[in-house]
Amino acid sequence: MYPEQLVAPMRTELTSAGFTELKTSADVDTYLKNEGTILLVINSVCGCAAGAARPGVKWALQNSAKKPSKLATVFAGVDKEAVSKAREYTLPYPPSSPAIALFKDGELVHFVERHHIEGRNAQMIGNHLVEVFDEFC
Repeated sequence: MYPEQLVAPMRTELTSAGFTELKTSADVDTYLKNEGTILLVINSVCGCAAGAARPGVKWALQNSAKKPSKLATVFAGVDKEAVSKAREYTLPYPPSSPAIALFKDGELVHFVERHHIEGRNAQMIGNHLVEVFDEFC
């Protein structure tokens, strides 16, 4: 588990952009069963989360004509219970962090795994998500 003072700025990067933090399995169950489109970011302390995933997600939300109706985040290595539950919803994909999942009416419709984030910059991630939003939102 990472200390809260280390992850607080990383949490704030998403919550200040309108993301709701899910910290328990009940939070995840309740939130992901909503209708509409839900973007879930499995946050992480790694460099690809800081350099590509979080900025790319924020860029996509600022630059897309279509957007998910709800935004949520869980933090790998911190909110163990919530992350475990979120990963049940992202099956059959293996555990991955950071990762970005889009749900529509409770069903996983798109998933960006860590290996799709590593080696790409925020603009590439953002452009990809804009296309995903256009298709599903």
